[in-house]
Amino acid sequence: MDISGGLTDEDIVVGNIYNKYGARNPFVRFLMRGFDRSLSSLVAGTSARSIHDVGCGEGYWVFHWHGQGLHVRGTDFSSKVIDIARANARMRGVDPRVFETRNIFDMEHGRDDADLIMCLEVLEHLEHPECALHALQRVVNRYVIISVPREPVWRVLNLLRGRYIGALGNTPGHVQHWSCRGFSSLVQRYFDIVEMRAPLPWTMVLCRARRSSLL
Repeated sequence: MDISGGLTDEDIVVGNIYNKYGARNPFVRFLMRGFDRSLSSLVAGTSARSIHDVGCGEGYWVFHWHGQGLHVRGTDFSSKVIDIARANARMRGVDPRVFETRNIFDMEHGRDDADLIMCLEVLEHLEHPECALHALQRVVNRYVIISVPREPVWRVLNLLRGRYIGALGNTPGHVQHWSCRGFSSLVQRYFDIVEMRAPLPWTMVLCRARRSSLL
């Protein structure tokens, strides 16, 4: 699968700098298996038949769930990374129209909702993550799964593998940094947390829409 490799759009790093999905490093593969197991378990618990991956990047998880027979689509604010996702779709025989260019802040009820909204490794890139969570409230009918890097573990692991030394292990484009507790406190202001997982080095939450947000 092609990745963006550090591509920027409107001065924001989009997609994946490093192809962690196709990594040969045994430790990285171990970490990704942990992420996959946690995410798959949470998705199965929702019994969702339709998924909208908000901030889909190059489309890895869209292809993953498409292969599981689910109705899935992906959106991202960057037309550049959506072009990559569509090219990846064509190589896999997937309809490239499952990918659309759309900003998370422009989510609309009735157009962008699904049984399950996924927002994976997106909020750490945003100057105003609270606005993004508020936008997600508009389209979450049932469930949303959100994941972010778990700090300071994320940066420590980067330093241990000799990456981003000058930035003290901070991945380019990450402007928000949360511990598990800090992130759960933020999310609880917008959704009811059903379950939280901590696959190294991420925080992942399965949330349910609050009844008051649907009125």
